[in-house]
Amino acid sequence: MNGEEALKRLLDGNKKYMSGTLAAKDVKKAREATKNGQHPFVTILCCSDSRVPPELVFDANVGEIFIVRNAGNCVDTLTLGSIEYGVEHLHTPLLVVLGHEKCGAVTAACQGNVCPPNIAAIMEKIKPAVDKKGNEGVEQTIVCNLDVVSNEIRRRSEIVRHLEKEKKLKVVEMKYYFEDGRVEIIA
Repeated sequence: MNGEEALKRLLDGNKKYMSGTLAAKDVKKAREATKNGQHPFVTILCCSDSRVPPELVFDANVGEIFIVRNAGNCVDTLTLGSIEYGVEHLHTPLLVVLGHEKCGAVTAACQGNVCPPNIAAIMEKIKPAVDKKGNEGVEQTIVCNLDVVSNEIRRRSEIVRHLEKEKKLKVVEMKYYFEDGRVEIIA
């Protein structure tokens, strides 16, 4: 599967999710098939928000999506290492940076509230998007954050840059909407 095929599979799965017609999953069979190794078709960096479960949003089963999650879908060294593991070691042909509307982390960063140190570290990672778009509102900042994060991944990861240059990896930014469950390709 290449990046375009993986993207089509995600979008087709999202259509099923939106319509409420998720495919029946034989989880036991999938668990058995993956007990000795995993072969996901996509790596997804997404927010920790419990309302955006990638396996459901994209109608996937056990072993199909390599997920990296944190509040605000930020990039730090551990996150980047996990992404590189997915795209290089597991050979996923698609990397998705998935944000969502009404993101609490981005909202808090836009408001500039004082936070405990560990949460403040998240706000600091979102600050570049706030600096660019914060006066335009949360939703524009969420989209800008996707771009900031994608660019940071490319800037900091020689592996991602190399795979993308060699056409072995497609990088896509997406935004999820709560009202109807759709994902929109941003870039």
